[in-house]
Amino acid sequence: MPPVKQIRYRDAGVDIDEADRAVSSIRRLARRTFTPRVLTDIGTFGASYQLSGYRKPVLVSSADGVGTKLKIAFLTGRHDTVGEDLVNHCVNDIAVQGAVPLFFLDYFATGKLDAAVAASVVSGIARGCRRNGCALIGGETAEMPGLYAAAEYDLAGFIVGVAERSRILTGAGIRAGDALLALPSSGLHTNGYSLARKLLLDVAGYGPKTLLPEVGATVGDALLAPHRSYLRPIRALMAAGLLRGAAHITGGGITENTPRMLPKGLAAAIDTRAWSVPPLFEVLRRIGCIPEDDYRRTFNLGAGMILAVPARRAAKAVAALEKLGERPFRIGEVAPHRRGRPRVEYR
Repeated sequence: MPPVKQIRYRDAGVDIDEADRAVSSIRRLARRTFTPRVLTDIGTFGASYQLSGYRKPVLVSSADGVGTKLKIAFLTGRHDTVGEDLVNHCVNDIAVQGAVPLFFLDYFATGKLDAAVAASVVSGIARGCRRNGCALIGGETAEMPGLYAAAEYDLAGFIVGVAERSRILTGAGIRAGDALLALPSSGLHTNGYSLARKLLLDVAGYGPKTLLPEVGATVGDALLAPHRSYLRPIRALMAAGLLRGAAHITGGGITENTPRMLPKGLAAAIDTRAWSVPPLFEVLRRIGCIPEDDYRRTFNLGAGMILAVPARRAAKAVAALEKLGERPFRIGEVAPHRRGRPRVEYR
């Protein structure tokens, strides 16, 4: 049966004109991150990047998302920070392997495309790329009515970095007795938001503008604090020959991420008295009476990056980090792993 009227793509929920406006804004933002090694413009079918300056280059890549932290962006109407979250998370994931970021691609999908929202998100991505010295060279902006809610979107990213083969951080050089230093997080980063939202919004009944006196910020501001980058301190320690391994503390917390850098036969002994857990985490624990194991496996608890350094050079590593404005703390040490015991033991 023939249709009684003409039906356009817009009638199915996809607005090509709005997509063109979004791409135009994104192109301008992305071009600000370009380096001379970027060989193609935004809008080509594939992005090209020239690699040079390495004797035996190894490409290191990672893909990730922002998770349900996006729900806080929807709730507050603030979309300019989640892009930076995405970039910094991906940068950290390759930095712990000794890689320098080269380029980044993003994936933005929504039920109804709003060019202003898309541009705000990508502005955060571009800012993160500029601060980490990598180029935003491409991505995908998709409008998918029926798959996503009209006012919501999903966000993911893909990063590629490079390292000299001889300089890759594998953790193979870590030894029992090495010191474990931690660098502070800037908040929850991009993990544990399903639990944090349930506790703050559902159990406690707070709104995004509710002030948390212990934290000194509103719920919205505290939860939208951007995931920070640790690229600079990691590169500084590597340049000084002081770094044997690094662990990005993401989903799974200190408990599950620290062992990812440790060779077989080694474990981490963590001193829980070595640092003060930031108030936001303690607020969450109090609201939900969170069991200790869950608490340590869900949140970073103020330690966003753990670094393994030789014990006899730990003071020098701390001094190098403090010179950069960091506030490192000695969180524990590497110890022999005892069969039948966890790879991370808390003291």
